[in-house]
Amino acid sequence: MLDPLARNWWLILLRGVLAVLFGVLAFFWPGITLLTLVLLYGAFAFLDGGLSLAAAVRGGTPVPRWWLALVGVFGIAAGVLTLFWPQITAIVLLLFIAAWAIVTGVLQIWGAIKLRHEIEGEWWLIASGVLSVTFGILLVLWPGAGALALVLVIGAFAIMYGGLLIGFALRLRKLAEVRI
Repeated sequence: MLDPLARNWWLILLRGVLAVLFGVLAFFWPGITLLTLVLLYGAFAFLDGGLSLAAAVRGGTPVPRWWLALVGVFGIAAGVLTLFWPQITAIVLLLFIAAWAIVTGVLQIWGAIKLRHEIEGEWWLIASGVLSVTFGILLVLWPGAGALALVLVIGAFAIMYGGLLIGFALRLRKLAEVRI
């Protein structure tokens, strides 16, 4: 399970960089409109899902990678639905983002637990999963947050989440170099 993940460390790195870029853009444009937020989130979720699917497909061994593929499918679905219906309300978008964050977070925690015996530093993936689940739960608990607050919270989440994925990818890169 570790070999295919380590070989494709760069896909996880790209996911992290994409998340950080999305978060930084959200902070630079705090007066962003709901339509722009919808389009940025839709593009982010779609690309993040595509990169997750690519990492699952590129594996190279018959190890169960369904959890990464499922993260990819949910990300692509979230992106496509968001891009096709940009006029959705802020509450629906908020709950949609919350569900995506909770599902992907749980799957990342599960995947990290499966990797515990094969890798040191799996806590990076666990931490990104816990952050994702926490973010999703907070969105469900306080759905009345204003658009500006939503942009800043999403931006902060994306930067932290991306940073954790980058840390995990760099750890995998070291493992890939050792195994070569």
